[in-house]
Amino acid sequence: MIELVAKSPAEGLLPKTIGTLTLSEVTPTIHSIAPLKGARLKDFPDVGKSAPYKGGTLIWSARGQYMLLDAPTPKIKAAITDQSDAWTSVTLTGDRAQALLARLCPLDTAKMAPGDVARSLIGHMSAIIIRQDAGFQIMVFRAFARTLVHEMTDAMTALAARQNIPDTSGL
Repeated sequence: MIELVAKSPAEGLLPKTIGTLTLSEVTPTIHSIAPLKGARLKDFPDVGKSAPYKGGTLIWSARGQYMLLDAPTPKIKAAITDQSDAWTSVTLTGDRAQALLARLCPLDTAKMAPGDVARSLIGHMSAIIIRQDAGFQIMVFRAFARTLVHEMTDAMTALAARQNIPDTSGL
């Protein structure tokens, strides 16, 4: 009989540290929550925000939709779906994280405060971007894991190379 082995989306691809930036995979449990009419949403974050929730994080993900990361699902009237295997999730840390995202993302991530959430693009991939205290968490569909790592490590390499070029503008 065939034995299936569970693998994370970026297994064998990460972590990578290039220059002052580190890209690491995280594998949270992820539940999509679409509250039904009449559901009480007092603990749910506003549009573009995230909030701590029972040891995990509850993030806004689209109009009328939320994602719950690493926490038990709430007991509310909602359509709740386990999407843990559907997403690739990485963290980007380092002092040049915003400069890296400026190369790949149309958002001005410098204006994002910790806890802010945005739907945007990373390269050509639809993504959820969560600002954290030490960097960013980026989520794309699982099928894009290899492409995400490729795009980000190429940009990390280019950014690190620019840091090593001496400034000769004053000559």
